[in-house]
Amino acid sequence: MSEAEELPPAPQEAHTVFGEFFPEAVRYAELLADAGVKRGLIGPREVPRLWERHLLNCAVLSEVVPEGVTVCDVGSGAGLPGIPLALVRPDLKITLLEPLLRRTNFLQEIVELLGLDHVTVVRGRAEEMLGKLPPVHVVTARAVAPLDRLAGWGVPLLRPYGEMLALKGDTAEEEIQSARAALSKLGVVRTSVLQVGEGVVDPMSTVVRVEVGESPGGVRFAAKRAKAARPSRRRR
Repeated sequence: MSEAEELPPAPQEAHTVFGEFFPEAVRYAELLADAGVKRGLIGPREVPRLWERHLLNCAVLSEVVPEGVTVCDVGSGAGLPGIPLALVRPDLKITLLEPLLRRTNFLQEIVELLGLDHVTVVRGRAEEMLGKLPPVHVVTARAVAPLDRLAGWGVPLLRPYGEMLALKGDTAEEEIQSARAALSKLGVVRTSVLQVGEGVVDPMSTVVRVEVGESPGGVRFAAKRAKAARPSRRRR
């Protein structure tokens, strides 16, 4: 690894955030900096800022995830935010959903190496998972797509009254405004912008929270949901 790609030592905040799972977080960072770069999962220029911009930035999402819920990390890629979230929250049952084989192979290796028994890797596109994955309490995502498109993929995977938590940047408020019509059609009842990671990351991580009512995905997905449920009834 060249000097420009050298992984820096973990900051003190990482010890605090990851606690007893700090050694696993270090191992994950090392794998991202090595195999992750070689396989094209992250750019080599990201290695020097892996801790602050990626691992800690994602781990602090745990501040707004309820206790003991099911989570689907849509477009998980190299495992961000799903893996850091799994390391700090062993109470969660997490599915890492990713369509590309080379990424799911990497994710499966990480899950096995780190002993993350509460994490499952699934290869597939979110829009094809309705009826194939059990509905979850929380959908997470990071740098996957603009909010309107992301919601179209993630919201239908939610249980009634679930929520999507998307790590976004400075344009979070603008994305919400431009996506309002699309969100309403998807059964979204409330949106908000949250700042997490005070004292851990600077600037703090920005999270868009999208909450749904009793019909995740709205009318558009109601028929699809009913159709997806029918075969399971016949098998009983």
